[in-house]
Amino acid sequence: MELQLGLCYKYLRDKGRAEDAVMAIFEELVDKVKRQEIENFDKWLYVLSKNHCLMQLRKENKKSLTVIYDSDLMHNQGEQHPVGDWLDQDFDEEMIHKLESCMEDLAENQANCIRKHYFEKKSYKEIAELLGEEPNKIRSYIQNGRRNLKNCLERNR
Repeated sequence: MELQLGLCYKYLRDKGRAEDAVMAIFEELVDKVKRQEIENFDKWLYVLSKNHCLMQLRKENKKSLTVIYDSDLMHNQGEQHPVGDWLDQDFDEEMIHKLESCMEDLAENQANCIRKHYFEKKSYKEIAELLGEEPNKIRSYIQNGRRNLKNCLERNR
């Protein structure tokens, strides 16, 4: 429970909210464990907890900038997030400048799709209709753009 509390606090930045989230996660855990095949419980619980916190932030419609990747998860599991698993974090002015600069370096189609999906909250389907592209093409632009942003931000640290 202490690990889950620390994880929830990392995302929610409030001890009371983190404690409530941990209790909700463990209530949810009882049902989900019975229904799912779990190969690695620690990783599964980490993702379940992280997703719970992210959904809570989305429900509250928290007003903050979006981080393109979660380096802890990539480092721990050796894989990228699914597209919808961005984290809400507050940036300092320097990081905002770096993100804006990296967005300018993206291919136009990647930058356009990332803005529409993450900042305007449009679905792949909506973006595809607006741009006259296939949803799979939009998905590709977003994934490649995220990867390019991650690489750019790492180079500019």
